Amino acid sequence: MGDFKQWAQLRQESRKFLEPWEPTWNEEEFTRRSFRRRLNVYNDWAARDHGYAFFIFETTENQLVGAISLSHVRRGAEQSATLGYWIGMKFAMQGYMTEALNLIMTHSFETLALHRIEAACLPRNAASKRLLESSGFNQEGYAPSYIKIAGRWEDHLLFARFKTLN
Repeated sequence: MGDFKQWAQLRQESRKFLEPWEPTWNEEEFTRRSFRRRLNVYNDWAARDHGYAFFIFETTENQLVGAISLSHVRRGAEQSATLGYWIGMKFAMQGYMTEALNLIMTHSFETLALHRIEAACLPRNAASKRLLESSGFNQEGYAPSYIKIAGRWEDHLLFARFKTLN
């Protein structure tokens, strides 16, 4: 809960920047109560090995810059998860997300023993597409009307990265 103030401020400051790329947020989602519920969901995910959510901090000033998560962890023969991420407007294009993505991939493959990480992005989100491609993700497909973004069902590019086999 100690990160609520930074999180709420960054999300509010970046609201217009993030709106074109995310599902619609209502005002209640920016409250302390909603943040607490969000953390409880993340803790439940981790306890059940269903997902893992992380805040991203700039280490010099310990300033929150964004978040990255693995959700829909699937075990058994699949050993995969879905990647999600967001970055605050004033921190975009500075390498924070690239570093966070590299760290979560190492965690995914080495600590969580996952084999495949999947991600999706809007075709018009050139920055997200570049991030995924430069981080070793390959485009695998195109999903029409895949996720409701900013109130509209949007097509997405589908990407995946596999654990390197030795």
